[in-house]
Amino acid sequence: MDRRRPLSVIRTALTSEAGGGLVLMAAAALALAVANSPLAAGYDRALHLYLGPLSLLHWINDGLMAVFFLLVGLEIKREALDGQLRTWPDRALPGIAALGGMLVPALVYVALNWHNGTLRGWAIPAATDIAFALGVLALLGRRAPVSLKIFLSAVAIVDDLGAVIIIALFYTAGLDPLMLGLAAATLALLVLLNRFGVSALGPYLVLGLALWFFVLRSGVHATVAGVLLALTVPIRTSPARTDDPTSPLHILEHALTPWVTYAIVPVFGFANAGVTLVGLPLGALIDPVTLGVALGLFLGKQAGVFASVRLAVAMGLAARPARAGWGQVYGVAVLCGIGFTMSLFIGGLAFASGEHGLETKLGVLAGSLASGIAGAAILAMSAPPVRLRRGHCEG
Repeated sequence: MDRRRPLSVIRTALTSEAGGGLVLMAAAALALAVANSPLAAGYDRALHLYLGPLSLLHWINDGLMAVFFLLVGLEIKREALDGQLRTWPDRALPGIAALGGMLVPALVYVALNWHNGTLRGWAIPAATDIAFALGVLALLGRRAPVSLKIFLSAVAIVDDLGAVIIIALFYTAGLDPLMLGLAAATLALLVLLNRFGVSALGPYLVLGLALWFFVLRSGVHATVAGVLLALTVPIRTSPARTDDPTSPLHILEHALTPWVTYAIVPVFGFANAGVTLVGLPLGALIDPVTLGVALGLFLGKQAGVFASVRLAVAMGLAARPARAGWGQVYGVAVLCGIGFTMSLFIGGLAFASGEHGLETKLGVLAGSLASGIAGAAILAMSAPPVRLRRGHCEG
């Protein structure tokens, strides 16, 4: 085996025990500490400082997060063509679980915000933060079978795909026909590069930067450009499902992973998780937006994911993750309620004017924290994985 071959995002996350999730937790904790200290005013001023046409916060949310979504798109494409989601049977369980895990939280939010004029936030609790969830799962060590980690990763990937579709369809501002046309023309050039077998990454990245600019100006959220670019980057598949060190997609994915995991996502978390709790009005804690997001993540996610898995297995559509009991599957379903990064991101799009920003952050933090603690506790109390006889390994 070539030990120098690049690893996929999922394999990197599993072998490193999701260290990025732990860094993200630290960044979120630091943001809360700063926002509730004498540094709070400087923190807020820095985020709203303009650097060229955009504020620092917008550069983070529209620029850096486009790179995050580029990596998400690369992983979705790789897993769909040459990984854990390559065949329909492989896609069945995480696909069904992700669908239930997006639908039920949205319904919980809608039920609590039906008459409040805040329905635009319905998608906030529909997301799962793969880094955060894997970080919590990593703390349990061998008590969580590898199959559960793969299942959680696959659910989060399908969930991310759903989030991208939601952003493109429901959180698009007034469209600029000229910029939209230029974006479409740039995307067509990227597709032609792929069709003509161009494997050098340079042309894709240059056109990708142009695509990001045109999409930003078109009214469609700029992060969608990252996913569109990813879908055009060539991949060389391998029958043994191992990474190909000459594949452009694998090369780019491997190069981006440490930057996104240990820099971009923590920076986003630090910039968006700061909530001032000093003098917090009681009304914010019981606001329908706060409750809709928090309960959607904590109750809606676990109900949607677990019920979907039970139903899929009962109907013979998929098999339960190997060597995992139902208690462990339920614990992972609860962990899916950690929405942090994606939920904060969608919340910023849903209430772009800043209205309900405090309530959104409170709901995301409360729901994610409760899901992380409860999920970890359930998994810790569940039976440890079956010990294998010497000479055998878990698949």
